[in-house]
Amino acid sequence: MALYVQKFGGTSVGTVERIKAVAEKVKRFRDNGHQIVVVVSAMSGETNRLIDLASQINEDPTPREMDMLVSTGEQVTISLLAMALHQLGVPATSYTGAQVGIRTDSAHTKARIQRIETDDLKDDLDEGQVVVVAGFQGVDEEGNITTLGRGGSDTTGVALAAALGADECQIYTDVDGVYTTDPRVCSKAQRLERITVEEMIELASLGSKVLQIRSVEFAGKYNVPLRVLSSFEEGPGTLIVADEEIESMEEPLISGIAFTANEAKLTLLNTPDVPGVASRILGPIADANIEVDMIVQNVAPTGDYTDFTFTVGKGDYKQTMRILQDDVIPALGGGELRGDDNIAKVSLVGVGMRSHAGVASKMFRVLAEENINIRMVSTSEIKISVVIDEKTMELAVRALHTAFGLDKDSIQSE
Repeated sequence: MALYVQKFGGTSVGTVERIKAVAEKVKRFRDNGHQIVVVVSAMSGETNRLIDLASQINEDPTPREMDMLVSTGEQVTISLLAMALHQLGVPATSYTGAQVGIRTDSAHTKARIQRIETDDLKDDLDEGQVVVVAGFQGVDEEGNITTLGRGGSDTTGVALAAALGADECQIYTDVDGVYTTDPRVCSKAQRLERITVEEMIELASLGSKVLQIRSVEFAGKYNVPLRVLSSFEEGPGTLIVADEEIESMEEPLISGIAFTANEAKLTLLNTPDVPGVASRILGPIADANIEVDMIVQNVAPTGDYTDFTFTVGKGDYKQTMRILQDDVIPALGGGELRGDDNIAKVSLVGVGMRSHAGVASKMFRVLAEENINIRMVSTSEIKISVVIDEKTMELAVRALHTAFGLDKDSIQSE
């Protein structure tokens, strides 16, 4: 007997028929003698519908009330899935994040899990129950409902698997594994049999929508076996493994290409070029719990002033602009603010970069041949990211996918 935590995304539970199909899949595992915890997202489109309702009432609602609103989407799904399991003769109980004991900090809309109280959950499993848990949410020490951010149901699933010591955490989605890039953008993308935790963390952080980065970090930190599978067809999926489990003598140069248009770029022009200026700019933004991604600081021609450019998530763009305009610029004694939320980030990821030179120059050459201008560049040991105009994003992805030998039936570039 094994203990599985199975997470099903919004598309997988998007209709009554699909919820019934999930119930059938869960029943097959239970019939084989396994204990099952199921984590579900809201039905496809439901969270966006709730956000749209909020925007019709208030253009800038408080984060606490947004958490109260959007957390209801998963509550609908858990009850429907429990009903579907009952209809099949499977004992099941549904729980919200608060009811199952998922305790978080108080950072509304971006909360982090601090602990999970598993005693009651283990009792249900020992009694033969299938436990159905609302993903994406928890409760803080004050009893306020919190949410983990978009895609947080993945984190819920892996965190529960870690807390319970599950044999495997299975992430069911609308694709049959992790691909070299999004097949909807590049038809020649191919499924990876496996990928390292390190590469998956990079891909998730850089815009790959298959898994949320925090879920992969949990899996790596607590050594949770993690597998990405399709809800709609049988197959092995993609196994995410620790780096030391890689057996092949030579890893591919590039494992995948990630991209996102969910970014915005902000530039402070002509700010004083003095020690500590970066901290004075980014400190108030960090205090607002806004994550900063890429950073570039240039020396202006006079030498006394600097231009400071950085990127944030598009959802944080307006708030960041307000912080810079109202707090940072007055504190610095001046500066000109410019913003652009029509950008995209495209990234190459692969552990093979550690032992191969020339990846950046090849990437830049390919983009230049497609007449794509690079706005910013960021690198690490196993990735290279560029910021470009949003309208050129898909062209860049396809061109790089071909150039680095990731197309189906192609040979990996040396």
